[in-house]
Amino acid sequence: MVRNENYIHFGGDEVIHPSFEDSHIVVLPFCYEQNPSYGAGSREGPIHILNASCQLERLDEETLIDWTNRMIHTHTPMYPSTTPEIAVTQMRDAAQKVLKAGKFLLCLGGDHAITIGPVMAAKAIWPNMGVLQIDAHADLRDQWNGSKYNHACVMRRLVDDVNVPIVQVGIRSFSPEEAALIQKRNYKVFYAHTLDSFNDKWMEQVLEELPANVYITLDLDGLDPSVIPGTGTPEPGGLTYRQVVRLIAKVGQNKSVMAADITELIKIKGFYSSEYTAAKLATKIIVFCT
Repeated sequence: MVRNENYIHFGGDEVIHPSFEDSHIVVLPFCYEQNPSYGAGSREGPIHILNASCQLERLDEETLIDWTNRMIHTHTPMYPSTTPEIAVTQMRDAAQKVLKAGKFLLCLGGDHAITIGPVMAAKAIWPNMGVLQIDAHADLRDQWNGSKYNHACVMRRLVDDVNVPIVQVGIRSFSPEEAALIQKRNYKVFYAHTLDSFNDKWMEQVLEELPANVYITLDLDGLDPSVIPGTGTPEPGGLTYRQVVRLIAKVGQNKSVMAADITELIKIKGFYSSEYTAAKLATKIIVFCT
């Protein structure tokens, strides 16, 4: 696994960057992309999110919490193997070191396949954990583009191989095979078209379906492309920024969030809102879940 020694810490130079040992939160950038379905470029997504984080103000506007006081250590960005099976193992091992040290883990992707390894690591520590997936896509294919570890298969690997319960929010794109699997196994899916923008009652149902310990995986295409156009498959009809923030807050306030990730950021040249919004969402996870 290659490491990029030239990188910006989350929050930039004005933020105190503790050592790994002194930190409470570890940001772990996984620069990984393999066989994307449509738009390419998520491999460098973590770097763009870190760059954008330098422009963030320190106070969270809702809580007036200074998120930079949460003792955030940014790990050297990692470039896993291009062989998916090896990459998953490398990312699992890197995540395991963070979680075993008792740190809150926030992974930055990369394509959505980066989620598999960290969830494996978390499951080994918290056997009864579950996964909240915010996403446009079901990601329940057994194989896609020649691999079982493709980004389109991430949730299938989690339910079949890692054996974790999942709750899916914002889903609006899936194959007939995935729809049949959802119905057969009775997965808990909150489809985007059913989510009222002016009534958050559905979020209480999400909480009811989640166990006490939760891993949050946030695929940025879960948000509407009017909010984040910089992603590989920008599906229309997604969640608003405020919906996602309120959901993160409710989960953080009512569950024990063990770790989280943000994936599928693709830089649009000359356009900065996607990576800035992704970095802002990272601070919301830090404020509400740690």
